[in-house]
Amino acid sequence: MYSTPKIIKHLIVLNVIMFVASMLQPAVMYPLFAMHFPENPMFRPWQIITHMFMHGGMMHILFNMYALWAFGSPLVFHLGQKRFLWFYLLSGLGALAFFIGIQYYQYNNLINDLVSLGLDKNEILALLQTGKTEFYYYVARLPSNIAVKLNELRNIFNITLVGASGAIYGILVAFGIFYPNAKLMLIFFPYPISAKYFIPLLILSDVVLGITNYIHSPIAHFAHVGGALTGLFLMWLWRNHRNEYYF
Repeated sequence: MYSTPKIIKHLIVLNVIMFVASMLQPAVMYPLFAMHFPENPMFRPWQIITHMFMHGGMMHILFNMYALWAFGSPLVFHLGQKRFLWFYLLSGLGALAFFIGIQYYQYNNLINDLVSLGLDKNEILALLQTGKTEFYYYVARLPSNIAVKLNELRNIFNITLVGASGAIYGILVAFGIFYPNAKLMLIFFPYPISAKYFIPLLILSDVVLGITNYIHSPIAHFAHVGGALTGLFLMWLWRNHRNEYYF
């Protein structure tokens, strides 16, 4: 048995500290450190990093920290402490970029659709920043096709993202590359499957769930996919250009 690497311990401690602070002062922590949609006035640049150390509940942080320990610890052996930290952070940032990029695509499409239906763009943007009561009072008087699009637009505008899941998915991909025949299984499907099959199936399920319910689901499925793709890219980059990258 190997001891838990220091970088894994430090990341877990930092996540736990942020989680405890969020439980004690949620009205301060989540508005300030969770990731907000960049068009929202509550967005701050540091949220790009801090959201990775925030979590939405006990089960959320328990699953993520267990995965960080279980799959991240073996990776430190292969990557080293410093490179693992870069891998972790870059996977999380890649997850965020992928997720926000899709949100922006949908956001702009909805605005264009609403403008084509007769609404003024500046009026739409101003409406998004009104209070909940005022917004729904305004929307209630509109035709249903316009109201639905406005509600979807508001959901995107007010979305918040927390958690290390994107970075964890990058770690899962790297684990699958180093340990393709390791047996993994889900709690609700207790049958061991090799990592080389299990991890692609897990990512595929996130793609399907993201496409079918990506606005209304509380789980950021496309962030998972983005983290996995970033992890795959980094592994390819470092394996094929290992003499060019020293961090």
